[in-house]
Amino acid sequence: MTDPLKPGATIGILGGGQLGRMLSAAASRLGFKTCIFEPGGDCPASHVANYHFQKSYDDAEALTAFAKSCDVVTYEFENIPTSALDQLESAALIRPGRLALATSQDRLVEKQFLEGLGLRPAPFVNVESATDLAAAIARIGTPSILKTRRFGYDGKGQLRLKGGEDPEALWDEMGKVPCVLEGFVDFSCEISVIGARGADGQVACFDPGENVHRGGILHTTTVPAQISAALRTDAVLLAGRILNALDYIGVLGVELFVTAEGLIVNEIAPRVHNSGHWTQNGCLIDQFEQHIRAVAGWPLGDGTRHANVEMENLIGHDMDRLGALAADPQVALHLYGKSEVKPGRKMGHINRITPRG
Repeated sequence: MTDPLKPGATIGILGGGQLGRMLSAAASRLGFKTCIFEPGGDCPASHVANYHFQKSYDDAEALTAFAKSCDVVTYEFENIPTSALDQLESAALIRPGRLALATSQDRLVEKQFLEGLGLRPAPFVNVESATDLAAAIARIGTPSILKTRRFGYDGKGQLRLKGGEDPEALWDEMGKVPCVLEGFVDFSCEISVIGARGADGQVACFDPGENVHRGGILHTTTVPAQISAALRTDAVLLAGRILNALDYIGVLGVELFVTAEGLIVNEIAPRVHNSGHWTQNGCLIDQFEQHIRAVAGWPLGDGTRHANVEMENLIGHDMDRLGALAADPQVALHLYGKSEVKPGRKMGHINRITPRG
């Protein structure tokens, strides 16, 4: 374990989106500087970070210079090219480590990892051809979901199968890339646990939140989730097992289906997570500060919830409601500084606060 970073140190962040923006703000509160590496200009994180390397992920010279300018490097998204990680790792400490990225970047690897821990993912079959897909459909059945093994998020890279589809046409539509076919899970609700693990092995988890999606994009996360106390404990312990198995340092999101047979793991995300935004106004230490504490080698903070919260994403033209939301005394507004409103684009979120009962 390296020594804890002192205020004034620089934390590098791969990616310049809204998660990088909120990580930068949290780092600043603790006296750290942040340096983002993001190919795009005028990105959300660039508005608040101290430095911005606006370079491509295949620019080896820029990656090395970035790494050498930082005391530790973390990331706000998981689909970082392996070649870039190779370049960075030779010059900087990366937290969370490569194992977490390798596991989460490929849905098949992730599901096999979860099974190896004795956890239950949704039923799945690997698909690498139209012939594989036909066999997978015969085995898994429909309804089911065909997902690319890499690069899918917010409903992208996914097709819902209802029955009667042509495997050849589906394979073409998915771009003939490796996929997994996931079986339908009969669940009562989806919850997520935002967990953290420090450099000293300490594990701390926030209360599970209950998620509702619209069009494949998270719409709301509500705490407390409407589940039993025993199930809350099971979910937190499950997240802890994953954090320890990955020798993880930082914040990780775990999405779970609540079923009559117990918890099924939907997916893991090795980063701060959309379903953890409620912590910004529901806890003294939010998920962003918790992540900065972990990667900086500091003790983890107390994430005890002090309020009931409903987080709602502001998608596209939800921004038309901005005036009313800003006037609502129970609403905390978080905007990402994106210049252009687009359908399906996350423009910000709100946390609607009520006293904890």
